[in-house]
Amino acid sequence: MTAEFRPRPDGPAATGRRDPGLVAALADAGDRPDGEPRFAELDRIAARADALGDAHTALDARFALVEAYLRHGERWRVVEPVRHCLAAVDRAPGLLDARPGDAELLLRHLRHAVEAAIGTPRIGLDQARALLAELAERAGAESGVVAQLRCRLADHQGDEPTARRWHARWSVADPDPVAGCPGCLPARRAELLAGWGDEPAALDALRPALDGAVDCTDQPERALTVALLPWLRTGETARAGPAHLRAYRRHRRERTAFPYLAAHLRFCALAGHPERGLDILAEQLPRLDHPYDDLSAMEFAAAGALVCALAAESGRDGRRLRRPGYGDRPAAELDVATLGTDLLALATRLAGSFDARNGTGHHAGRIAAWLAERPVGEPVPLPADDVITDPADEPFLPSAEELAPLSLALLTAVLDRRGDVYAVDAAGVVVGRWDEAVVQFRQLGRRGEILHARVVAARRLPAGRLAEAYEFCNAWNHDRLLPKAYVHELADGELVLAGDVTTDLAHGVAPAQLGVLVDAAVATGVAYAGAVAALP
Repeated sequence: MTAEFRPRPDGPAATGRRDPGLVAALADAGDRPDGEPRFAELDRIAARADALGDAHTALDARFALVEAYLRHGERWRVVEPVRHCLAAVDRAPGLLDARPGDAELLLRHLRHAVEAAIGTPRIGLDQARALLAELAERAGAESGVVAQLRCRLADHQGDEPTARRWHARWSVADPDPVAGCPGCLPARRAELLAGWGDEPAALDALRPALDGAVDCTDQPERALTVALLPWLRTGETARAGPAHLRAYRRHRRERTAFPYLAAHLRFCALAGHPERGLDILAEQLPRLDHPYDDLSAMEFAAAGALVCALAAESGRDGRRLRRPGYGDRPAAELDVATLGTDLLALATRLAGSFDARNGTGHHAGRIAAWLAERPVGEPVPLPADDVITDPADEPFLPSAEELAPLSLALLTAVLDRRGDVYAVDAAGVVVGRWDEAVVQFRQLGRRGEILHARVVAARRLPAGRLAEAYEFCNAWNHDRLLPKAYVHELADGELVLAGDVTTDLAHGVAPAQLGVLVDAAVATGVAYAGAVAALP
């Protein structure tokens, strides 16, 4: 069963009245820096809109606040704005009538709230269950997204039998856009199966992604990472080594890939490469201070402690790794044993917090099991690959206001700060998907001084609607400046609606300015693709 938003029709009809000052303030908030300044302004706008009875602007502000929390690594904070959005829709069931797509978006954000509750002990277990019950009421108790989250919550508590029952229902549920990227769901199921010790089933679940049969910008690297330990344990080491190298090339710089780093560290430890594990640990330690969530921080710290323990056992205890300062903690050069002790203490503390919340000893047991693991054979061969470099060798990035030539490093740094998921192909083209829009960024010109952003709408039209497609693009170009819209006819007759934005940066660009350009390209691209999706 596919999820469908079900409001509680117990309030008055929504008003269409908007406050112009708040609408302008909301637009300006998008230009504020990521982090607390933007969070505070969006929260202020939402509260002010509530006071003035401007339900639409309050909803827009809270949607923006949820998305800002998700991008900035503050996932646990999404719960309150999501609750406010649900309450607003209950008070005025017609609020979403003129907002196509927002009912599904609100269900997605409710899913994010449940996931956030699972990922941190700062939200009580009763709250997590209440959010999940709310999702079941609004999306349908038999929907795939509800089965998925009930499975994950049971697994998180260490209740494998219940988790397996929900996994069976989730596996046969209809595709559900609210449940998350369909190309990533097999990898999520495989993670659970591997955690239950069912490596063959995990690898079987990953087969579509590994074979290139799914359309997802996170694949195949996510599937390759999930497959690492199952391949090790089933003796398919020839596949594991190249998979680790390929996936880590991407995950080493993607902010949202932090939850996958524990698997890379555990692979290095158990595949007989503790030195490479230390290299990765040294490179990724700064990200531990800004983790994706508490659960991924616990797993990273535990995997890092395992790497340090095996490195010390193999005679590498004299190596020192730099841990940058953060908050009241000063920067320090730590030997392997000391760093391992610090990481183990962090993992143990977080595991204890989760177990205290859940009323189990599940996570303390997981950490102990990870630390007891040892390599089972000879070191797994690794193909010749780029050596993990020292962070000091990374390309120079100017300060926010300092002009520099346009470069791939500058562009990907902007996307990393935004928290976007993207890929870079062999030609240096950056590709990502935002809602219904696939956006490509490339450098043109003799010196790569021109930023070209191309958006392609996910929806395609049949050849018989060519005149309508031209009419749509002409109307778009008449009414809006960006992106420049056009129609591309494929060989099979399908019509692709695309657009582009070109900016000459021959005199250089500051990171802050490039961030504005990227924000604008993504926002206008999403609006364009959304308009295509809304065509009859």
